[in-house]
Amino acid sequence: MAGSSPLKSAALLEQMKLHLSSDAGKELIKKIGLVYQFNISPKKIGIDEEIYVVDLKKGELSKGPYDGKPDVTFSFKDTDFLAVATGKMNPQIAFMRGAMKIKGSLSAAQKFTPDIFPKPSKL
Repeated sequence: MAGSSPLKSAALLEQMKLHLSSDAGKELIKKIGLVYQFNISPKKIGIDEEIYVVDLKKGELSKGPYDGKPDVTFSFKDTDFLAVATGKMNPQIAFMRGAMKIKGSLSAAQKFTPDIFPKPSKL
């Protein structure tokens, strides 16, 4: 999956798959229990986007639109998604700047924090 994607975010999302099967991932599923869809574009929101679903009900990550209605859909540029996911950009600031667009439940969106992502592994 990550090999065929031009997105830098794809590698982080691959790590997320492994993270969900860990103990920390299982805690997230208990704590959050929501379905997030991420529409991530290389350069401009809405153009050539790749869609990923992080299902924190089932503990799964998949590529392609969610079959049903996700609790929240986020749209990002690749670099902005990475900045938010790694804690370099505050999600509220990203939203106010238009770097992140949200469709769906705002209360569910507020549970989206960098804490749900695995920390980049330091070698």
